Amino acid sequence: MAKCELTGKRRLKGHNVSHANNKTRKWQHPNVQNKRIWVEELGRFVRLSLSTRAIRTITRVGLVTYARNKGIDLASLVD
Repeated sequence: MAKCELTGKRRLKGHNVSHANNKTRKWQHPNVQNKRIWVEELGRFVRLSLSTRAIRTITRVGLVTYARNKGIDLASLVD
């Protein structure tokens, strides 16, 4: 299942609603990408499944700062 490892974003259940108001179930999937990010503090690359929103934030503030603000331990994410 597509799930962001940092934000926890995952698929949501919704409905397709026709003009006749018929409802059929559907899943709305987040845009999750597999990325390899260099972490200067660890001196290595980290491979993560991230939502595009998380990628934009990491690009702006950095992975270590982002993880610290979210209360995530990077050591648990490293293989």
